[in-house]
Amino acid sequence: MTAAAPSALPRTCCPSVWLWPGQALYTGPGLDLAPHSGSVWCLAIGVDRPVTVTACEHVVSARSVLIPPRLTHHLDTHGGRLVSCYLDPTSDRASGCRDKCRGASGELAFGHADEQALGRPPTDDDAARHWLDIAAPATTRRMDPRIADAVRRVTADSPASPSARQLAADAGLSESRFLHLFRREAGTSLRRYRLWIRLLRAGVGISAGQSLTEAAAEAGFASPSHLADRFKSTFGLTATQLLASGVGPVPVAVGRRLGRCVPGVPGTGGAASAALWTRAGR
Repeated sequence: MTAAAPSALPRTCCPSVWLWPGQALYTGPGLDLAPHSGSVWCLAIGVDRPVTVTACEHVVSARSVLIPPRLTHHLDTHGGRLVSCYLDPTSDRASGCRDKCRGASGELAFGHADEQALGRPPTDDDAARHWLDIAAPATTRRMDPRIADAVRRVTADSPASPSARQLAADAGLSESRFLHLFRREAGTSLRRYRLWIRLLRAGVGISAGQSLTEAAAEAGFASPSHLADRFKSTFGLTATQLLASGVGPVPVAVGRRLGRCVPGVPGTGGAASAALWTRAGR
């Protein structure tokens, strides 16, 4: 028997991507990727129907599935829409998301406690931030002022931000103590934070119409292939595959709340702190 073709997706399936330091959010049609893995946690939510995730001998069909870093898997949305968020493995948001999942099969977790609410795709910046806070709640606290200052400097427009040694010296700390404190306060390591900032800056450039070569250079990557390699190793798909989904280089306004990339750190907003890619005509 031939399976019935899935019905056409509604106009609200137009894909969008929000990107912050340490986390990203995608909403749109399934990307039909081959088996792959990334270096971040991925929470996949089936909007219209359950998704199926296959990893080795483990197969999970559920409305919400949490996929750990570096696990080769295949995600099938069965023609339905998808909302997925990507969380840095050192982030407290990743642990907050794991704690909300009520079932497990091998390394996969499923059954997010708020999957019904998460099945409603965000349509604007405020909704995207609210979605993320429900999916992966973060610990709210005021950041140590020494680390807040370092975050501001790393997030500055120039990709040539100070070294860890210089940041530690300016904070009056040893380098090892500074790096430990940065991870605790910022929710990710300094090295990973720099990478997210550069990916974010490249996203802003592409959304403003820059080529991959121009965006890579301005974001501090050695070459377009360096940007492509880091993008794929982080998210498990290439920037080309993402752009092919319909997410295009369309200039957009940076969200009011997305502009603040770290809670408790004034001055970390602006175009270098959040990127939104969306499809033309949305």
